[in-house]
Amino acid sequence: MRITNNKDKAERADVLLAEHNNQYSRAALAKLFELEQVKRDNKFIKPGTKLAPGEFFEADLSLIEKPAEPIDLPIIYEDENVVVIDKPAGIISHARGKYWDEASVASFIRQKIKGLSGERAGIVHRLDRATSGVMICAKNSETMSFLQRQFSSRKVKKTYIAVVEGGVEPNEAIINVPILRSPKNLKTFMPHSDGKPSETIYKVLNFNSGNSTLELKPTTGRTHQLRVHLKYINHPILGDELYGGKKADRLYLHAKSLEITIPGGERKIFVSQLPWKDAGNK
Repeated sequence: MRITNNKDKAERADVLLAEHNNQYSRAALAKLFELEQVKRDNKFIKPGTKLAPGEFFEADLSLIEKPAEPIDLPIIYEDENVVVIDKPAGIISHARGKYWDEASVASFIRQKIKGLSGERAGIVHRLDRATSGVMICAKNSETMSFLQRQFSSRKVKKTYIAVVEGGVEPNEAIINVPILRSPKNLKTFMPHSDGKPSETIYKVLNFNSGNSTLELKPTTGRTHQLRVHLKYINHPILGDELYGGKKADRLYLHAKSLEITIPGGERKIFVSQLPWKDAGNK
């Protein structure tokens, strides 16, 4: 594949390669440089090699596996700057950075928005694979920065619904327990005094067949925060076997709503309907 720098300034080879092949993850494209599959004048070049306007290089893409299959995800809201997705359980937020690119929210955004590239295209924040619900994505870099600043400054209000094991008391409380990655299992996190500050506000909505349905409002956004906090109070989420929960047909954790300011200054609340019924009877 021949790629020409059609810009009016010099540009890096890896940037040009990504812009012309946004169906692939950046990790997969980076591997082409490692495998010496990118050449200029029959000489292998590095990702940072600058190409002047009008210069070109050749890239052999045959070693990359097929890009993610096109998927169609439910859209809650869309304008010229954002797309709000109703993410189903089982769909990852973005590629894992290997040579292939599993179908994900990011691959959906790449196929929808021309010019976006990279394995995390449009991804402002993440939901775990097994978690369903509201995700807001950015259509351009300006919007990405605008939204991410709100997450960093804790100006975004998130509400989740979870079904947990047992009867939870008291009916309302704040779990304020720091979290860090487990040294024994790097896929999990654990409460620890040396961890990052983490706070979750919960409220019991109902109790049914030995399980409680909770409304959860995290004021921080740590990885696996809700799952770790609920295990900490001895009420793991139904279906969360990674954190001691009972086996179920899914992880009973759903991102119900997201309140955020979109470009233009309007404050909006995006809502996703609960995808299950009568979880207490599972």
